[in-house]
Amino acid sequence: MILLELLAGFLEIGLFSFGGGYGAIPLIREVVLSYGWIEEEKLAYIIAVSESTPGPIMVNMATYIGSVKAGVPGAVIATAAVILPAFLIVILLTVLLKKLVEKGAVQSMLGALTSCVIGVILATGVFMILTNCIGSFTEIAVDYTAVILTAVLGTVYFGSKLIWKNGISPILLICIAGVAGVIAYGV
Repeated sequence: MILLELLAGFLEIGLFSFGGGYGAIPLIREVVLSYGWIEEEKLAYIIAVSESTPGPIMVNMATYIGSVKAGVPGAVIATAAVILPAFLIVILLTVLLKKLVEKGAVQSMLGALTSCVIGVILATGVFMILTNCIGSFTEIAVDYTAVILTAVLGTVYFGSKLIWKNGISPILLICIAGVAGVIAYGV
């Protein structure tokens, strides 16, 4: 039964997630919490760890939850389920849209889709910052350490853009955030 749930849940995530991992976080959250696979706090930790390790967040999440819930078969099924829709869609779109991409209407549609994905990613980022800094919207509990860390990391990121053309490397910023988190919160 759990293998079928993993298959259905991660097929849904893989099929309806557009814009990569950040854009998929709201759907991942909805599916994972609706099946009761993990609690919301642990989900936030997994997202943070997934973002600081190699690989797409959906694949990392599927593999982790699948292995916790059903061992190696669960990890294989959940990972395959989250990858399969994108794999099939890319093959289908490559075959069908090879010549249509050059048309103006298709370019306009892709531009609009890009704007939507950027909006979803921005909204997810703001939601995660607010959740970590002030807690849930029903029980506000300001975490001053998180507020200070967020402000410092934001200053480092945006300040580095003033100094260097491309700014600080995202990998270096993740490492700095990880070290700062360990110093501030412990292991």
